[in-house]
Amino acid sequence: MDKQMNYGSDYKYIPATSKESGSGIEVLPDLYNYTVQIVNIHMIGDPKTSDFVLVDAGMPHSAKDIISAVEKRFGTDSRPKAIILTHGHFDHVGAIIELVEHWQIPVYAHELEMPYLTGERSYPKPDPSVEGGMVAKMSPMFPNEPINLGNNVKPLPADGSVPYLPEFKWIHTPGHTPGQIALFRENDRALVAGDAFVTVKQESLYKVITQEQEISGPPKYLTTDWKAAKESVIKLASLKPTVAVTGHGLPMSGELLKKNLKTLAENFDDMAKPEHGKYVN
Repeated sequence: MDKQMNYGSDYKYIPATSKESGSGIEVLPDLYNYTVQIVNIHMIGDPKTSDFVLVDAGMPHSAKDIISAVEKRFGTDSRPKAIILTHGHFDHVGAIIELVEHWQIPVYAHELEMPYLTGERSYPKPDPSVEGGMVAKMSPMFPNEPINLGNNVKPLPADGSVPYLPEFKWIHTPGHTPGQIALFRENDRALVAGDAFVTVKQESLYKVITQEQEISGPPKYLTTDWKAAKESVIKLASLKPTVAVTGHGLPMSGELLKKNLKTLAENFDDMAKPEHGKYVN
């Protein structure tokens, strides 16, 4: 493994958390949602075996928490086959270097995310001017410089397959970032949505803390292409998922998911797109 990995110079602990932090939910027998401060990671695989992957890598300085959660579910000294990244924002890669070093496993992401994961390019700066609440106003303090995973990160296969998850396909869902992806399993219509849509109003500190459930578009302060973001939500709604885990908020399923995701897709501009902001056309 490449030892020359590093975070950006702005990497730091973010003092924000929710009441769900440190807790997990078994959404399906092989799909586990675990909350790290204000973001979710997902473990996909049968806990009776060691054959599983981790989706996303939490907040900065959360590696010990994530390793503990993985070992609690899969057993002492267990490790995933790989880490799949929905995208590379700081709250989805916050512990990734420590996890790669600890487990000695590969990371996979969309080809268009690679510059942000190999030290080449920073994401556009957060936009604190969007309406929504205190988290949006706090966003300029969030780490924004690229991390460098060197040759430990690989592009996802172009055919839509997901390494070590033969029943899943990855789906390109740009808008929040250029290379954001979701994961979808056709046989039970399970969806891992990343931040294409979330189930909490992520801009509001109160709602982040309380985890009040409501379907919402991608976090406004870090979304830069609202046309693509809308198309991504429409694409995911057309899959008619029966259960969804997202980057932020509680899992959603059944009629509640179906109704709310359809409503979001049909009313995206009113429900999700900010009225103003530097990335709003």
